[in-house]
Amino acid sequence: MTKLVCSIIIVCLLTAGCGVSNRKPYYDQRSAQNAHVDEEEFTAKSPIYSSKLDKEPATRPITSTLTPASPSMPSATPTATAQPETTPTALAPSPAPKTNTKKTVQPEASKKPSVPVQKNQGRVKLSQKKLTLSQLAVKYPDTFKLRGSAQEKKIALTFDDGPDTRFTPKVLDVLKANQVKATFFVLGSKASSYPDVIRRIVNEGHVIGNHSYSHANLPKLTVDKFQSQIINTESVLQGLIGYAPKLIRPPYGAINEEQVRWVADHHYLIVNWNVDSLDWKSLSSDQVLNNIMQQTKPGSIILQHSGGADSQDLSGTVQALGPLISKLKAAGYTFVTVPELLHVAKSK
Repeated sequence: MTKLVCSIIIVCLLTAGCGVSNRKPYYDQRSAQNAHVDEEEFTAKSPIYSSKLDKEPATRPITSTLTPASPSMPSATPTATAQPETTPTALAPSPAPKTNTKKTVQPEASKKPSVPVQKNQGRVKLSQKKLTLSQLAVKYPDTFKLRGSAQEKKIALTFDDGPDTRFTPKVLDVLKANQVKATFFVLGSKASSYPDVIRRIVNEGHVIGNHSYSHANLPKLTVDKFQSQIINTESVLQGLIGYAPKLIRPPYGAINEEQVRWVADHHYLIVNWNVDSLDWKSLSSDQVLNNIMQQTKPGSIILQHSGGADSQDLSGTVQALGPLISKLKAAGYTFVTVPELLHVAKSK
């Protein structure tokens, strides 16, 4: 009887032990789920670390120690250790979205073109640059003349800064003796002071041109003062010679583009020169003669003076004029007035 009872107890104990070893503890399942949730929360808060989680394998060893089912269980009963198990796909941590930490590079076209703005300012400055007299003559060929046609062996003698009673009459004497007609660019102030000399110039067949009223440096004048220099001289000459001269020679040959446009709008003609005798330096007759002969070509407009400052001595101009005319005639040149050389009228 005792053996039967012991056998029954052993069978019951063996049956109970087998049941425990075949069941998976609930704590392990809950731990696995909680671990998954904790990882998702961590990766959501720490995107940098998420890349590390993405590289980890989907399987993780979960170790759990089983305790005896009953305190009366013999201490010799071995402790069961669970083997590594594979985490179900549904419980695997979903990869957290990767955050692009690179800075967005804006296209070059969206940047403000600071350099082109400086270049544009540079172009504006270049467009406002003052033109030289030669450039003005090229840009305004119908208004600004430096010479006549090179196709004809004709030249024009011109005399500036008169009239006066010291040298202008002597120049007129030489021209009359050689039967040469010339062009005189006179000052309004001197024309009003020596009206008889102006009348003689016209009566002997020469042409009068406007050389400003007081020999001002025209580019340095305001618009109103520039216009007054021309208009006041014209008014004086109109009463003396009976016409308003079309020809204008600016003192020093200096004029700016705005003034050239005004001249064109009012139907004047600017006449400078391409042969400079430099006689205003009070040169000797030989120097004056050589300067002119070396530069003269067909169509030349020759600059000399018939008046000037009290300190200027134009004796060399008077003395060189006769030999000059003889040499140029011998070389086949014909002397004409500026309007004849340029084929324009002498009056407006």
